[in-house]
Amino acid sequence: MAEPLSNTLTIVLVVLVLIGGGIAGGYLWYHGRPQSAPATNLVALGDNVTVNYIGLFGSGPEQGKVFDTSIYSVATDNVGYPKALQFHARGPQPSNYTTLAVHVGNNTPQSGYSLNGLSFIQVVSGFWQGLIGLPGNQSRSISVPPSLGYGPVDQACVATRSISYTLPVVLTFTGPAFSKAYPGITATTGAMFSDPHYGWPVVVLSANATFVTVENLVHPGYTTSPAGWPVVVTNVTSTANGSGSITLVNELYPSQAGVLQGKDFLGNGPCTSNSGGTFIVTSVNLAQGTYTENYNQEVQGQTLIFIVTIVDIYP
Repeated sequence: MAEPLSNTLTIVLVVLVLIGGGIAGGYLWYHGRPQSAPATNLVALGDNVTVNYIGLFGSGPEQGKVFDTSIYSVATDNVGYPKALQFHARGPQPSNYTTLAVHVGNNTPQSGYSLNGLSFIQVVSGFWQGLIGLPGNQSRSISVPPSLGYGPVDQACVATRSISYTLPVVLTFTGPAFSKAYPGITATTGAMFSDPHYGWPVVVLSANATFVTVENLVHPGYTTSPAGWPVVVTNVTSTANGSGSITLVNELYPSQAGVLQGKDFLGNGPCTSNSGGTFIVTSVNLAQGTYTENYNQEVQGQTLIFIVTIVDIYP
């Protein structure tokens, strides 16, 4: 017996609903199913990356102070980011501060190389090693010991000086030596000028084609600062034959060790070319009457902390 038409239509509708429900459910399951996280591009050995960074001292008297950065807002904020003595300032404009292009590896030519319009350079091994495994747009703090950074302190570039020292009242120079000691001064008997380092008056006692004799006109209590801190004249002696000595004392204190920078105003310091004629006073021993000038770069012999952020990765 044939079924009524109404029953047949009902069955067909149920089947269609079931089919439609299955399709809709499959669609919703497909788009709502658990999905694996997308693969993240991590810095690997041999990559070239651009990074922003803040370099801070992790040890020593200036621990926590910034010695270098690629970020303008950090470079110009001396309250939130106090600076080390030899902080590397890139310039006054935001455009002076750009990301650092780094090759992740130790086989970069000394002069670097160009890629995508950028010049990639080699950095200390502790820096690039700390970048490996870091994804883009994420930051990391890297601790770099001296062995993976700028190396130990070179003791050949360290000098111990006397806090108290003497200079002659009267000096005799050859013509060339006079010109070197007093640039731009004409050696004429009776001429007076200021000493280029100490600032006190100097008079030419006699001058001829061979020698020039001068006298330093200074008195006890005179204070000057040829290296960057006060130096006081404590005594001036003279003798019947015109000789004599000037005693000077550097006003230095143990609390200044490691946080005071000086200038090699005479140009006779060891390894002066390493630091452009500057040094750091690393110790003051009042009992022994000495202080120490360190001509190494400030970053040598120290643990360094780099806060780095990967900007781009170029495999």
